[in-house]
Amino acid sequence: MPELAIYIIVFIFGAVVRSFLNVCIYRMPLNESVVWPGSHCPNCKKRIAAYDNIPFVSYILLKGRCRLCNQKISPVYFFVELLTAFLFVFLFKVFGLSFEFFFYTLFCCLLVVATFVDIKHRIIPDEISVGGLIIGFILSAARGINLQPSFKYNYHFPLDSIIGIFVGGGVIYLTGTVFDLIYFKLLKKPPIQGETESIGGGDVKLLAMIGSFLGWKSALLTFLLAPFLGLGFGLINLLTKKDHTIPYGPFLSSGALLALFYSDKIIAMLILR
Repeated sequence: MPELAIYIIVFIFGAVVRSFLNVCIYRMPLNESVVWPGSHCPNCKKRIAAYDNIPFVSYILLKGRCRLCNQKISPVYFFVELLTAFLFVFLFKVFGLSFEFFFYTLFCCLLVVATFVDIKHRIIPDEISVGGLIIGFILSAARGINLQPSFKYNYHFPLDSIIGIFVGGGVIYLTGTVFDLIYFKLLKKPPIQGETESIGGGDVKLLAMIGSFLGWKSALLTFLLAPFLGLGFGLINLLTKKDHTIPYGPFLSSGALLALFYSDKIIAMLILR
């Protein structure tokens, strides 16, 4: 099969997966089932027909509106489709059709859901962080199995995963605890907009989940990259909305993607400096 055709198939596969991700993004914060009922309009609640649920095409043809009630459908749905499809293509280009491809596509799907839920609701569902942490460790343990030419087991993968869980969750929890102790207790500063914690529990569990998939080195790298990625947004948010708080999940997720694809180059650059 021509290489271009393969990438098109992967792109379509990613766009199809997006449908389930959008369901998770919309329903998880509302504690609704992601399985039942089927896809329906968030405005009129009526079921969306299959021909109106074709990735990209339906949204464009309907001009971003529901066919039944004519209400606007958030462009976030379209953006998630596009982002997921391109992530799948990029992962396939890097890893090919391998265990790692499916391993990291699952990881990226978890990050996509965590990011968009956190942006809108300022929470990260435990189904994503804790559930992803468990799945990440199980699949990392499975990566250690090597049946060719004879059975061998590489303990590096599960060991790196379990250390990544504790290092990822521990470093961000410890940082938040020390900051809160200094800021609120020693300096006796009043809480900002009712916030008594600088780092939320959802962020701690998210970085632990990232560590379960990427290991402790990439978890630490994610921890170091996230503040720089969020700095510009935080300043804009402060100047325009006078809001000191920002959802941190998107920047942890962005840092994790950078660590996934470029950790060796970034670490080498830091060491050389």
